Amino acid sequence: MSTAGEVLWFEDLAPGQVYRTASAPLEAEAMKAFAAQWDPQPFHLDEAAGAAHPLFRGLAASGWHTACLSMRLIVTGPFRIAGGQIGAGMDELRWPIPSRPGDVLRVETEVLECRPSRSRPEIGLVKVRHTTFNQRNEVAQVCTPTLVVPRRAMRAPMSAAG
Repeated sequence: MSTAGEVLWFEDLAPGQVYRTASAPLEAEAMKAFAAQWDPQPFHLDEAAGAAHPLFRGLAASGWHTACLSMRLIVTGPFRIAGGQIGAGMDELRWPIPSRPGDVLRVETEVLECRPSRSRPEIGLVKVRHTTFNQRNEVAQVCTPTLVVPRRAMRAPMSAAG
């Protein structure tokens, strides 16, 4: 597992590994500002409209806001991939429950599969499950991307000159 500042290469990853992020609060004003710019639906913008909605019954964050906050937690957490979080696709993205003002979100990343690329020996493909939990340990989001992860053995040698 990586520590702060370390990056992970394909060779560092194996199915069953779990990485846990810190947590971040979700605030009503930030939810509304995100929704105003990216998902301007009434139940994301207004408490009364959210309360009147039969599914949400209260102000609900855009799922895309939950996804963006989750991504920030992943990128700044211990699951730091060499070269960044580069996706090759996603099998699943779902929001079982809405995120709400005052929720405190955190992400657990589980490594599901690792396989070297057949066509590009310098990379591997790693399928993970990112699960976003709120402070009650309820699942707010699940996504299962396949990531492009550089292989340590195939990276270009560093120059001796500084």
